[in-house]
Amino acid sequence: MTSFETTVDGLMDGLRADLERLAAIPSIAFPGFPAEPVEQAHDLVAGLLRDAGVPRVERLDLPDTAPVVYGEIPAPVTGAPTVLLYGHYDVQPPGDESLWRSPPFEPTPVEGGLRARGIADDKSNVIAHLGMVRAFGGRPPVGVKIVIEGQEEYGSAFDGYPPTDPERFACDAMVIADLGNLRPGTPTLTTGLRGACEVVVEVRTLDEPRHSGAFGGAAPDALLVLLKALGTLHDVHGDVAVEGLRREGWSGTTYTEEEFRSLAGVCEGVPLIGSGSLGERLWSGPAITVIGLDAPSVEHAASAVVPYARAKLNLRFHPRQDPKEAQARLVEHLRSLKPFGVPLTVTPGDTGPGYEAATGGPAYRAALTALKEAWGTDASYVATGGSIPLVNGLAEAVPEAEVLLFGAQDGMCNLHAPNERVLLSELRNTVVALCAFVREYAAGFQIEGGAA
Repeated sequence: MTSFETTVDGLMDGLRADLERLAAIPSIAFPGFPAEPVEQAHDLVAGLLRDAGVPRVERLDLPDTAPVVYGEIPAPVTGAPTVLLYGHYDVQPPGDESLWRSPPFEPTPVEGGLRARGIADDKSNVIAHLGMVRAFGGRPPVGVKIVIEGQEEYGSAFDGYPPTDPERFACDAMVIADLGNLRPGTPTLTTGLRGACEVVVEVRTLDEPRHSGAFGGAAPDALLVLLKALGTLHDVHGDVAVEGLRREGWSGTTYTEEEFRSLAGVCEGVPLIGSGSLGERLWSGPAITVIGLDAPSVEHAASAVVPYARAKLNLRFHPRQDPKEAQARLVEHLRSLKPFGVPLTVTPGDTGPGYEAATGGPAYRAALTALKEAWGTDASYVATGGSIPLVNGLAEAVPEAEVLLFGAQDGMCNLHAPNERVLLSELRNTVVALCAFVREYAAGFQIEGGAA
């Protein structure tokens, strides 16, 4: 065993118990859900950090958002680096609870782990940070800043807060633990996050519905117009056909097609869309999804020409593409269309930038060593199509800091879905990796004098 494995193994019973306590709290920071469990989760996390020896633990309150847990451990010696550790204690709503095999807020043993809403995303990673602090008795070889927010899933003003208070977040490296491994047992560093934006497109062709028998064939059907427009967004292969959206090849690790089909629940006999590698389609190229459609339902359909239809589109784009530019490309494409001569009304919505981490610095070298020590195999590089808005705020506040994205989740953990679970082996190895990382980073930082 490595130097930390015995220590962490001795901590696992307590870490599991604390994870179960935290996962039992329905800390859903969405409108319409009670605020008390969110406060309860905040207080539990703050108390656990204090008990682990974090000398400074504060509550950070911002307008219209759940409280943030902020902690600090001073650097043990002059010249030691500071590492910021990030996670969040809030969770997604459970959704249709009839799809769960056990109540979503009753942590339940499963093979190799535990099942509950939020137990992987992101409470396992909160506990992993706690485990590292415990393993060093509250005195790691680096300075530590701990940021555990409480409204990540819904979104909040905290995303843009760090640049307004850069000294609070000043550090040499950050470990953003809101994700994890490509698959169980495969140590993974995430190096890119696709950006995201939304666009609404709508069509009005008639004052009101008209009998399809009397008017169909000449009266313009708004739904047909909209569908024709949406059909131009992809080519015959299913690749995005909007000009100006960045797409590059992917050289890192990715899912096998069999893994992806299983994860996505693709029906038997249905092909995947698009061309190129899965990494290119999922991470280094664009994706456009129709996430909402206003049209008459089949159940209540009338024999009438549809006068109005509307769709909401979600665009995911390359980590390095400017979000306003990406959104503008989609808006321009739609506005240039006049299906059957009918103009479209196109309204840009929210945008969020992607992120691409720099690699090759001392923190990345330390992380590669640490992940191999914890899992026994070299780390893989992946990106993700999801977004973590706070990453950009932190990177803006501390532009010189290296940003590392790894954690205790895995690609099969059902995050945001029924029956979310975490594997205890992944949690244990993440704690070992965090311990090895701060050891390696402190040693390398001293040798290199803090220079990348």
